[in-house]
Amino acid sequence: MPAIIDIELLQTLGATYKKVAIGEVIFFEGNRCNFYYQLVSGKVRWANFNNEGKEYLHMVVEPGESFGELPLFDGAPYAATAIADEDSMVIKLHQAIFHKLLQEHPEIHFSFTKLLAQRLRFKFFMLTELLHNEPEERIKSLIAYLREHHHNMCTECGKIKLTRQQIANMTCLRVETVIRAMRHMHEKGEISIQKGKVYIGNFASVIVQKCPN
Repeated sequence: MPAIIDIELLQTLGATYKKVAIGEVIFFEGNRCNFYYQLVSGKVRWANFNNEGKEYLHMVVEPGESFGELPLFDGAPYAATAIADEDSMVIKLHQAIFHKLLQEHPEIHFSFTKLLAQRLRFKFFMLTELLHNEPEERIKSLIAYLREHHHNMCTECGKIKLTRQQIANMTCLRVETVIRAMRHMHEKGEISIQKGKVYIGNFASVIVQKCPN
């Protein structure tokens, strides 16, 4: 996925790289925001946790994507926690320089406006889907959204890049419920499960085996 801000441009503005180990928290919900973050490699999840530790997953960030942008625009604390799901590399830019960048590059500012609108629309979409009582309907709607927006899936083979647990955390279902529902969807031919991986549509096994993702 192409990055909203070119890495070379970020470097010229003094952005710095930061290695993040799997499981490491990049920032906590409620923390003050001082930097713009963009993922270079690896995988980061953005989530909220209740007092019992139950997780609600907002999104899984892929390389090239930014995360935690809201405080950069409204000055409030972070609305969710960002955690590395893999050993990752992020690049960060101080918020004062980020604001100056937006002033000097209105096309980048517009791109962020569009991005925030898309993510807000996704929140409305997920809230609507949570009104469905049937687990399969929630899962099918989420998968359809990912497919339409080419997010968290391989465009070459159709593999979903989310674990069953992550799907459960996004749909407010138990992981056991997700496993049963997806097995039933596989039996009906709505998805394909091969070697524990979930694929959208009917893909030849030779294509799946050759896919680098």
